[in-house]
Amino acid sequence: MSLILRTFGESHGIMVGGVLEGVPAGLKMDLDFIQAEVNKRKSVNAFTTPRQEEDKIEIVSGVFEGTSTGAPIGLVVRNKNVRSKDYDSLKETFRPGHADFTTFAKYGIRDHRGGGRSSARESVIKVGAGAIAKLLLKEMGIEIASGVFSVGGVQAQKLDFEHAQTSPIFSLDKHAQEAQQEVILQAKKAGDSLGGVVLVHAHGRALLGLGEFSDRLDARIAYAMMGLNGVKGVFMGDPQAASMQGSMYNDALGFHGFKSNHCGGVLGGFGNGADLVVWVHFKPTSSIALPQESINTQKQSTQITLKGRHDPCIAIRGSVVCASLLALILGDFALSNTHARLDQIKASYGY
Repeated sequence: MSLILRTFGESHGIMVGGVLEGVPAGLKMDLDFIQAEVNKRKSVNAFTTPRQEEDKIEIVSGVFEGTSTGAPIGLVVRNKNVRSKDYDSLKETFRPGHADFTTFAKYGIRDHRGGGRSSARESVIKVGAGAIAKLLLKEMGIEIASGVFSVGGVQAQKLDFEHAQTSPIFSLDKHAQEAQQEVILQAKKAGDSLGGVVLVHAHGRALLGLGEFSDRLDARIAYAMMGLNGVKGVFMGDPQAASMQGSMYNDALGFHGFKSNHCGGVLGGFGNGADLVVWVHFKPTSSIALPQESINTQKQSTQITLKGRHDPCIAIRGSVVCASLLALILGDFALSNTHARLDQIKASYGY
């Protein structure tokens, strides 16, 4: 069994949606929890985009009387607050830093309305599906948390995932939060943007053994995170690994498990039972209000100044999406792990 999510929809289309396959029958659907997870991604303050969407998630298939049926689960979020006219001036012009140029080169079609399919708007469905995966993982004792480690170079000195859940920017350090918020507002006022680093963390005994020889856990995590809008780097474990010696980096084994976790919870592509530690690096938001040089579809030079509603730092809401992506990956591997050995298969049939 595999947990697979396929999404559809565009930033300024009627809706965005997805189909989540592989959820086993019998999983109780906590709709309030799923909506609460989606709400985390919503823009609700001055540190994110002014675009205010209701983001009401609808489950349209695969659930009966509050329980998964084993059929594919359909998820839909309707776009309510679109302002496509903000992008009318971009019908023939490519925005620097965006996928405008590359998607036009590939398909020859120009959906200028907020990036169309390339927009991060699609990630709201990943969060909804990730919430379902989190419900599944909770049954196995796996918990996931995330937060913003740094913004514009302002780093957390202490890591507090509980604080991140109440922070307006999901900051991992209550003492660094004010400085992080200030640099965001400064960049926003200047019409510019910032990058940031997100830390995603998972723990639970069921992490042990997750992964496959042909589909390694850390490789899948890197693949999924790099497929998220704006992500330019993924690292697992100790960020100083490249400057360490083996005698320092190797995690010694004791009777109760590993005595350190420089590897970030993965050895040889398999979970080693320690906490998963994933660092995700986001570039600065591509949409900025400063004049930029570009070309149009006729390959003529031009200068553009963007309008519209954009996040000054995509790492903030991106931290929510990263946790959801990790949940989907771990959920998939946890399901596949149930038939990794013959004794597991025989036990499921009562032998």
